[in-house]
Amino acid sequence: MDIALLTIFITVAMAHFLALLSPGPDFLLVVKSAMRNNKQMALGVAVGIATANAVYIALCLVGVGAILASSLFVMTLLKFAGGAFLTYLAISAIRAKKASYTALNASVSSAAGHGTTYAREFLTGFASGILNPKNPLFYLSLFTLVLNNEVGLWFKIGLGIWMTLVVFLWDAFIIYALSREGVRRRFNRMAFYIDKVTGSILGVFGLTLVHSAIFDGKK
Repeated sequence: MDIALLTIFITVAMAHFLALLSPGPDFLLVVKSAMRNNKQMALGVAVGIATANAVYIALCLVGVGAILASSLFVMTLLKFAGGAFLTYLAISAIRAKKASYTALNASVSSAAGHGTTYAREFLTGFASGILNPKNPLFYLSLFTLVLNNEVGLWFKIGLGIWMTLVVFLWDAFIIYALSREGVRRRFNRMAFYIDKVTGSILGVFGLTLVHSAIFDGKK
């Protein structure tokens, strides 16, 4: 790899990882799933989020991302759908009764079920990632800044695979950190309140997106 390509790789990798460190809806969903499920089940959310990111990375690399970002209708629809989805998750968390969290305190292993499945966790993570309008805009702006026609296809593919893996590994790290028995027990004792806080924050994200979509639609 020559110096120019190495510089591009380091620039993209650093910018991408710094963006991951900024807590957003995906991070909150990972924390919620890690608290309520065992780590194998919670990994479904991580895989779903990574898959959604991979979709946008691929679309941006082949040029479709620019078309999506330039379409006011598509972006408005994406904002509205994403906002509605996050608002739904927020309402579900806020309306949950304290009694439903009792089982979490019994043992770490008791959090395995909770009426969900790996597929449902995957779909929740995928929906969060694919309906987040910041994802296509972020990848499009990042690739526009550093990639050009002189950069080969295989380098772009490798860069896309790298970023997808980093998204998954970061979320998996959070899940495994929260699966440690001591950490898990402390979180579980506060699960009811943490769920309310994360739900409220998700609601703010959701309502902000819905408001933005309505405002954009009136332009």
